[in-house]
Amino acid sequence: MAAVARVSAAEAIAMIQSGHRVFVHGGAATPIRLLAELAVQAPRLRDVELIHLHLEGAAPYAEASMVGHLRMTPMFVGANQRQAVHEGRAEYLPIFLSETPQLFRSGRRPVDVALVHVSPPDAHGFVSLGTSVDCAKAAVQCASIVIAQVNPQMPRVFGDGVVHVSAFHALVDVNDPLPAHASAVCGAAEQAIGRLVAEMVEDGATLQLGIGAVPDAVCAALGGHRALGLHSEMWADGALALIESGVIDNSRKVVHPGISLGTFLLGSRAVYDHAHDNATVLLREANFVNNPHIIAKNPKVTAINSAVEVDLTGQVCADSVGTRVISGVGGQMDFIRGAAMSDGGKPIIALASRTVRGESRIVAALRHGAGVVTTRAHVHYVVTEYGVADLYGKTLRERARMLLAIAHPEDREGLERAWRS
Repeated sequence: MAAVARVSAAEAIAMIQSGHRVFVHGGAATPIRLLAELAVQAPRLRDVELIHLHLEGAAPYAEASMVGHLRMTPMFVGANQRQAVHEGRAEYLPIFLSETPQLFRSGRRPVDVALVHVSPPDAHGFVSLGTSVDCAKAAVQCASIVIAQVNPQMPRVFGDGVVHVSAFHALVDVNDPLPAHASAVCGAAEQAIGRLVAEMVEDGATLQLGIGAVPDAVCAALGGHRALGLHSEMWADGALALIESGVIDNSRKVVHPGISLGTFLLGSRAVYDHAHDNATVLLREANFVNNPHIIAKNPKVTAINSAVEVDLTGQVCADSVGTRVISGVGGQMDFIRGAAMSDGGKPIIALASRTVRGESRIVAALRHGAGVVTTRAHVHYVVTEYGVADLYGKTLRERARMLLAIAHPEDREGLERAWRS
């Protein structure tokens, strides 16, 4: 078998032609060098579509000067592309994370080129997709041209992301630090939420949690728990601390017992170093990790997700502020449903009662254009720093009364008047 060419970024990106649809590896695996070169070469291209999950780093490819040359189709909108989406230079594609691999494999969104970020090949020629498997494995299998940014700082992670070097058409060597996220600063509201949610977590439960102040606060409050498991679309430093302390030992999980399971990682360098060549860490494709029926096989699945706002009937908006898209559907519904079907499971929406601007996040009605990510039929628990509302099996009037009780005290009277009007 012929050796795969090791080329410069310029030579690799020259393989992309006008009209191509290009998958871009996301999260900490964002191939920043390749994207920078693509922005440089954009003037020679017309109508190239970039399809991807959340991307890290600067986004020169999303600038106004790229119109007509490059266009983005984010399936999850990060801060670096929100303005482009708002101004119409990028178009958000709402989709459950669990369904993203099938989007490519089904041919609904054929991929011409895949730009990925991998570890160096081992002695047998296998690389790892590193910190993000999600839908990247499917894109690699479906694309006609696969270009890999090869980085010794990318951890080798076991699971579905192991790919033979023969799958690639060009390799570009880099030696760059991965994008990293420090732990969030938890304020009084987040700490109170963390304590309330931790009280709901039973020993032996299987956790799903993400990144940010609320998940970090929950993790910080779980130090006295035992035999917790981790089956989460992603995890970060809060979960790592629980793994290192032995609180998370994955001993009672049914799906991959003894293993911390995810589909991508995004945290500090410590998270990536922990995952490197570690047989107790596994990343699998999103259609496995986020499959509600697989999630539900685990005991007491406690899924902890956040929201932008929740209305008094229990509708959860998590991907937009009104009509302005700020994130994505992601895996919230996958895990809300999986937890609901799990024996003893608890699907939780956790959010501070107010925004940083002092606006209530418990609302009488969602803002005009707000996206409903979790429907009122799917919602179970809503937690703010003022308490827990268990909405499952409750009428709309009962729900409103319970949600009013966990809104900020200064907002309750106005919310009640709006609800009754």
